[in-house]
Amino acid sequence: MIYTVTLNPAVDYYIGLDNFQEERLNQVKTAYTLPGGKGINVSKVLKNFSVESVCLGFVGGFTGEYIKKDLITNGIKEKFVEIKEPTRINIKMKTENSETEVAGKSPDISKIEFDRFFENLKDIKEGDMIVLSGSVPKSLNEDIYIQIIKFLPKDIKVIVDTRGETLRKVLKEGIFLVKPNKDEIQEFFGEIYETDEEIIRAGQKLRDMGSENVLISLGKDGSILITKDKVYRGNVPKGQLISSVGAGDSMVAGFLYGLEKNEPIETAYKYGIASGSSTAFSEGLTTYENMKNLLSQIKIKKCRG
Repeated sequence: MIYTVTLNPAVDYYIGLDNFQEERLNQVKTAYTLPGGKGINVSKVLKNFSVESVCLGFVGGFTGEYIKKDLITNGIKEKFVEIKEPTRINIKMKTENSETEVAGKSPDISKIEFDRFFENLKDIKEGDMIVLSGSVPKSLNEDIYIQIIKFLPKDIKVIVDTRGETLRKVLKEGIFLVKPNKDEIQEFFGEIYETDEEIIRAGQKLRDMGSENVLISLGKDGSILITKDKVYRGNVPKGQLISSVGAGDSMVAGFLYGLEKNEPIETAYKYGIASGSSTAFSEGLTTYENMKNLLSQIKIKKCRG
């Protein structure tokens, strides 16, 4: 079974305006809401690919109920811990000339609620896979991902998609895969990378720090996968960029889909590229058919090994 952990989910409120004026009444032209959270996105794509997963984390209030109802409607299993404080609301505002995001305040999580979360982790068995992704609520210790890994059985594939100090700490525990994008890996090491060789060297540092495999997404420039003894370079298929929201999560989901099918890691990488690209070319998360239609365009070159 695949488990996805979203510790800090949100209801994302998307609004569109012609322009935004401070200290004035602004009229919204378009508006819609979606459940937000990197792990939730991974589970949704997996469901589109007919792969079951279980969502774990914390939700509360009417916003938490909205998220749970959406997952149930989509046939996705969840074992979220219900908390007293409401799940946050993020505002994503788009005008003719700009995009602005306002991140909502994370709820406080009590020790009782925290302990209930770890009770749910007891369902995870050897051979399962787990995705730890996204930010950590301020009421939780930054070491929460480390605590989760130490709590799990040893024979678990752990996939991590987070950044900064949280990533630095979790690498020490030894994980199966980390998936930074170019900006995140530059931020992590405090460096600027101009060439593939520089990016590969940075990725190999992440391997040395504790990740068995490193998948680096480079946006329109493709991606790089670094394994124990090989380096692969993947292209981007042809298509029109509609929105990059959820593309990284879809890449993780496609990679997991390949692993679940017991495919070689380079084939899983192919599924990851097709899935991430398909979401970027779509309104919303990729479907299986849209992902499959891009597979023939995916070209993977072995750079080393």
